[in-house]
Amino acid sequence: MSHPETFNYRVGLGNVGSYQVSGLPFVSGGIDCLVGAEKVPFDNVTQWIVVSNVGGVGQDVKVAFSENGVAGSNFLTVPSGSVSPRMHVKCTEIWVWGSDSVDVMAGLTSINRGAIDNTTLSPSGSNWSGSAGVLVG
Repeated sequence: MSHPETFNYRVGLGNVGSYQVSGLPFVSGGIDCLVGAEKVPFDNVTQWIVVSNVGGVGQDVKVAFSENGVAGSNFLTVPSGSVSPRMHVKCTEIWVWGSDSVDVMAGLTSINRGAIDNTTLSPSGSNWSGSAGVLVG
């Protein structure tokens, strides 16, 4: 006699269904990060992110996944008057710096940010803290 297997499907970082459904909308506009880096936190883990730089001429914005990344050399640059590509990433925050007007739009999963920001997974408090920024290679 075989034993029926029990499947426990639930929301999580490795759950495909969490990313197949439409994302919960997130929009933050008019972020002034001209004189210093600004953190843009998300309520849940992201499915995708788009950054629009609507700032003044010559105000390129740096976009990174940590404060160290945006202050160092591990960032993406979005020129003034431009929009980043849609970035399909799992994260709980981004950092922006260099423009007087940045808009951020994201699709959020229903995965709680604690799935990533978890001290039991990483002593830094975030197993994807990006403390060294994003490696460019």
